[in-house]
Amino acid sequence: MFLEFLYPLVRYFKPFNVFQYLTFRGAYAALTTLLFCYLLGPRIIEALRKLKVGQAIRNDGPQSHLKKGGTPTMGGVMILLSLVLAALLWQDVENAMIWLCLGSLLAFGAIGYADDYLKVTKKNSDGLPGWVKFSAQLGVALAIALILYFSGREEITYLYIPFFKNPVLDLGPLWIPFAVLLMVGESNAVNLADGLDGLATGLLLSVFATLGILSYLSGRADFSAYLGIPYIEGAGELTVFCLAAVGACVGFLWFNTHPAEIFMGDVGSLSLGGIIATISLILKKEALILIIGGVFVLEAASVILQVLSYKLWKRRIFKMAPLHHHFELSGWMETKVVVRFWILGGLFAIIALSTLKIQ
Repeated sequence: MFLEFLYPLVRYFKPFNVFQYLTFRGAYAALTTLLFCYLLGPRIIEALRKLKVGQAIRNDGPQSHLKKGGTPTMGGVMILLSLVLAALLWQDVENAMIWLCLGSLLAFGAIGYADDYLKVTKKNSDGLPGWVKFSAQLGVALAIALILYFSGREEITYLYIPFFKNPVLDLGPLWIPFAVLLMVGESNAVNLADGLDGLATGLLLSVFATLGILSYLSGRADFSAYLGIPYIEGAGELTVFCLAAVGACVGFLWFNTHPAEIFMGDVGSLSLGGIIATISLILKKEALILIIGGVFVLEAASVILQVLSYKLWKRRIFKMAPLHHHFELSGWMETKVVVRFWILGGLFAIIALSTLKIQ
């Protein structure tokens, strides 16, 4: 909005020239979301308490978590609202990629909201029936994949692998189920990681910061040519969105850090996981996102391995899945698990960025 209304006035007032710069708008988009979450957080938490929107805790989990029962949940609504506000204020609203990202964010968020609402009203941790939740995720992911597939971009079906400069494969129509699998998988992986105070929020910080850097590089013809990565026209605008997400995560983490005053809920984790996958598909970083969000991959893999091991051999590999619960039950304090997973997430982000020159 500011870009469309204020930048044209540069002929009368030169300082308005700053609105053309992605870095300027990205920084203030981050500040907007941070302040939105920080200033409105206490009011939202109090409102959720009055509405008795409390988290239901699993009885089979670590016993130390039982005291968290009743802590306000659905805090992801705070993040979503701040991102929508920042996008409308600071983004180029004529960029179709931004509207696709907002659509993905809100669609996955709606699924999470329905799941959270049922958990709160039923006073248990079941929520939506598994097949309903999964079907809804498939539907949203398929819609996004089809929009991208028919966008007219020649490179959209190419598969780029880290350490290789050129695409290794043109998936053709098979790219559609591949994209659907990535979006559903990433959405659920973030949801699985959202089990300790501040864990998922801190990991999302490093993921969005990394995607912001990649968006900026991919949207510049000179930088992308130098690094040997695909140039995506208009992708630079996603830098603003990613930085806004960073600000929202910082603002939310203020209240979500141990001991958490509010939980993200499925409305936050499913939507943010879905948008991470959507951005990676737009930027042609489908494979690289598995490194950037390496901790999320490990969390999801631990659940898959645990289930397979028990079904095949009636034995459990981990004391409990997802992986963060295994370390808790091994004697690590919750805060130690969270900080060490944050460090691991940062290392994955650094490794992902290093691949830009090792190809």
